[in-house]
Amino acid sequence: MWTVYSFTGAAILASIIFSLLLFLSIDDDPLMKFLFGGLAVIFELGKFFAWYEVGERKARRNYTGTLSAFTFYAVLAAISIGGSIGGINSATNKAQSEVNVQKSKINAFNMQIEAIEKQIDLNNVAAEKYIQMERIASGVARIQKQNDELRKQQQKLAMERDSIPVVSQGSVLGLIDSLAESLHVTPQAAQLGLVVFLSVLLDFFAAFFVGLIGEENRFRHQYRHNKVLEMAGYNEFDQPKLLEHFDPSTIGTSEVNVHEPEPEEIIVEPEQPKTPYELTVDALSHNKVNCSKRAVSKFLNISTDEVDSIFKQLLDEGIVSKKPNNHYQWHGLTTTTS
Repeated sequence: MWTVYSFTGAAILASIIFSLLLFLSIDDDPLMKFLFGGLAVIFELGKFFAWYEVGERKARRNYTGTLSAFTFYAVLAAISIGGSIGGINSATNKAQSEVNVQKSKINAFNMQIEAIEKQIDLNNVAAEKYIQMERIASGVARIQKQNDELRKQQQKLAMERDSIPVVSQGSVLGLIDSLAESLHVTPQAAQLGLVVFLSVLLDFFAAFFVGLIGEENRFRHQYRHNKVLEMAGYNEFDQPKLLEHFDPSTIGTSEVNVHEPEPEEIIVEPEQPKTPYELTVDALSHNKVNCSKRAVSKFLNISTDEVDSIFKQLLDEGIVSKKPNNHYQWHGLTTTTS
């Protein structure tokens, strides 16, 4: 479960950070940044609390409450996903802008080098005309000197261009370019599709683990509740059958014949009622009740003092024994009395 908690915390934290990237960029005022940042955090945490409540109400079979909680979650999830899309897109655009700045610097040097190369070509054309006019000494020498200066300037610009540090393309930007080439779309469309996919995946990832934590908490609560009942001697599968010798099918099925003589009345001596001790032994012998004071007291509806005296007598006779955990164990009757 600590692994689940770690993944859930990381997913929620990432979702909050990406939403903050968007909400904090709305206004430069520190107060507004604080307000919008708090709003982003409230939306993110409220969304996951709403999803947790969806699972709780569904477990209680409150379907109306489940629908209302899910509607509230859907609204917050839409806002959260929009914030995550804006935050991831903002971070991606910032990385792309740094690459574009370096490319623009290199392009500026290339344009200057190309302009110098065109000037040198024009000077060469002028030199050919001077040669045709047989003005080599005056015109051509000056043009050659000018071309030498342009070459030096061109070499200097090339060295400055090559000294610009190369900006390594990030993995995300490389993935965007690869998607754009494979899907034959623009890099902007590929970037938008990737950002939407990552935002929705992040949101569903966190919601899954929040639901898993809710399931675990409900299981723990139910397990502890059942454990307490077992320690109290209660077993839902072993309830005493108070009317197990009663056959309801015999009621109303006897026929009365008025012409037959009435049978002689047989006087039967009433059976002496059993003592609580005998009732306890009988119930324990027939597995009608668990071997515990609480269960016997509840089954026979007698006081705690009577139960204590009964179990003391059972211990003295060796019919039950006491475990180290203060629970009683039934051994049965060793001898039969007539």
